[in-house]
Amino acid sequence: MSRKQTTQSPAAPDQAGDQNLTFEQAYRELEQIVEQLERGDLPLEQSLALHARGQQLAALCAAQLDQAELKIRAVESSQ
Repeated sequence: MSRKQTTQSPAAPDQAGDQNLTFEQAYRELEQIVEQLERGDLPLEQSLALHARGQQLAALCAAQLDQAELKIRAVESSQ
């Protein structure tokens, strides 16, 4: 009897919890998702869930980078 591969998927999206992720943590999780999706061996539903989670993490990373850029500009303009 063959067993279904049990690949650990990321935790269910928790937008409040995501706000506590550092850029590095979110980026690391996003990299892991990309690796899993690139292997191409996941069931469709799991791939869709990972893709959605990846989109959330990408948006979080982009927002954090935008905030960092604003801080840099504020420092530069105050000098």
